[in-house]
Amino acid sequence: MSIATTADVQARFHRDLEPHELAQAGVLLDDAELLIRAELPDLRGQVATGVLEKAAVVMVEANMVCRVLRNPEGFAQESDGNYSYMLSGQVASGRLEVLDSEWALLGVRAGVFVIAPRLDIPTHLPPAWVGDFG
Repeated sequence: MSIATTADVQARFHRDLEPHELAQAGVLLDDAELLIRAELPDLRGQVATGVLEKAAVVMVEANMVCRVLRNPEGFAQESDGNYSYMLSGQVASGRLEVLDSEWALLGVRAGVFVIAPRLDIPTHLPPAWVGDFG
């Protein structure tokens, strides 16, 4: 069970949720918390001890779900004749994901790293390689 509730999702949504959307919101909230706990395994403990603010976790989980409910098919834009519109990926990506700004709110900092091969280069030549090159 997630920290955020369907009432938290409803409070952030632009209209009343239909019964099927409320049911989906409940499932998505559990999924959202699972994604967050993959990075913060002691999420509930951090909330209970005040390390993380409960309101921040509720906001992140509810907003994750709202992005899916606003655009369940994940459309970026749609056109019909002369009429077309685009959806912001930040507001309605259609994916259940935690944005970088939300990770920062939860105390998770994104780091830059480089994956590079490790090459062990000998610092001396074996005796067979030493010879008279002159």
